Amino acid sequence: MSKTATGLPPGWAIRVSRTHNKEYFLNQATSESTWEAPFGSDDAKLAEYLKHFRANGNKPVVQDDGKVRVSHLLIKNVQSRKPRSWKSPDGITLSRDEAISILKKHQARILNGEIKLSELAETESDCSSHSQGGDLGFFGKGQMQPKFEEAAYGLNVGEISDIIETDSGVHILQRTG
Repeated sequence: MSKTATGLPPGWAIRVSRTHNKEYFLNQATSESTWEAPFGSDDAKLAEYLKHFRANGNKPVVQDDGKVRVSHLLIKNVQSRKPRSWKSPDGITLSRDEAISILKKHQARILNGEIKLSELAETESDCSSHSQGGDLGFFGKGQMQPKFEEAAYGLNVGEISDIIETDSGVHILQRTG
């Protein structure tokens, strides 16, 4: 059993209460929270993960080699470092605000369970990783842009990030390993 697998159903995340310094569970789509494991959790996996989570200072657990695996969906805009993509080889014309608006709609669909990030990335991501469903493989610290890395290492396996902005454009991430 992987020590990075949370055992939570899709769309659920682990958070830590500032008041009680205790973990709780958050449904990322509905913002519902509960102290008890949500319906559909793998209780054995969750208990094992929480043991490692607590030992890690109530922070997401990473592999022994310090690497994480992430899939992402990137929407570039005219302010992006390289405002071209496989979808728009002649150049991106979206404004930053338009890119964020599009990404928010994609994020809502993912969190509502309408579509998986990997499926959406295949057709909507401006990153060349689109052909792998946005999968960037395993990477370690110092290999990605700082904001991207911070977001990736701040997620538990299965969690979806909020919108992250880097020099490449705007992203949503899903930690997959």
